[in-house]
Amino acid sequence: MSAVVETQSAGAAPPAPAFALPRGAVLLAHRAAAWLGSPAPWLALLGFALALGTWYFTVEVWKLPRFAGMPGLTAVWREFTSPDPVYGLSIYTPEYYHHILASVRRVATAFALATVLGVPVGLLLGWSKAFREYVFPLFELLRPVPILAWVPLAIIMFSGTETPVIFLTFLASFYATALNTMLGVESLDEAHVRAARCLGATERQVFRHVVVPGALPHVFTGLQISVGVAWFSLVAGEMVSGEFGLGYVINTSYTNVRYPTIVIGMATLGFVGYATSAAVRLAGRLMMRWRESEMGSDGR
Repeated sequence: MSAVVETQSAGAAPPAPAFALPRGAVLLAHRAAAWLGSPAPWLALLGFALALGTWYFTVEVWKLPRFAGMPGLTAVWREFTSPDPVYGLSIYTPEYYHHILASVRRVATAFALATVLGVPVGLLLGWSKAFREYVFPLFELLRPVPILAWVPLAIIMFSGTETPVIFLTFLASFYATALNTMLGVESLDEAHVRAARCLGATERQVFRHVVVPGALPHVFTGLQISVGVAWFSLVAGEMVSGEFGLGYVINTSYTNVRYPTIVIGMATLGFVGYATSAAVRLAGRLMMRWRESEMGSDGR
């Protein structure tokens, strides 16, 4: 009896681990470790140090005439980290985070709308010749119009102060998303489309299984551009009709001669914008693992 038990125990598979990380998380951790072990983070720190050092020396040490009115690095840092800031905005004030959340909410709403509408429009522009002939001339006519030119119409068309800002943010983001998606469809290898048709695929199947996956790299490139465009469009909108947000902080700080707060708003805008772009890049990598396996294990 014991021999039978020993035989069954020997042939049994080892117990599964209680917890296993998803493959995407393992790949992300591997990349993070490789990045930390490379010269890249040190070069990034060097770039920041050079920029901050140039700012410090030109304003506070050399006191160049052209930079006489600019706030110095130490003044901005002192204001940013003060529990009782002179101009009322620092990491210790709840208002600072209120402005960040207001801007993030507006960008998230506008970016989601631009993605939901821009990607299908771009796919149709690249795939359907008839749709492109009808829509693309109007698309190209409106695309060069600056966001600030839309401000009066946005205020007239939409009531309140929130909707005009979201509309202005959405516009530029939509154009970037749709145009890059269209270019992604146009860049497809025609041989793939012909092969799918020769194998009996319908037009809908070709569109779903060939066109959409093939355009995804350009789509996510467009989304990275789109989220960046959304941020500077948001600032333009908040400067005109916003009541809260980082653009509102920058504009009111200039009007009230609170120059350190201008720099705080700009720096915060840069870091939050970088985080959103990084999130879009990460989502693209997770959705396009098949492309990485095609291009090799280096994940170029």
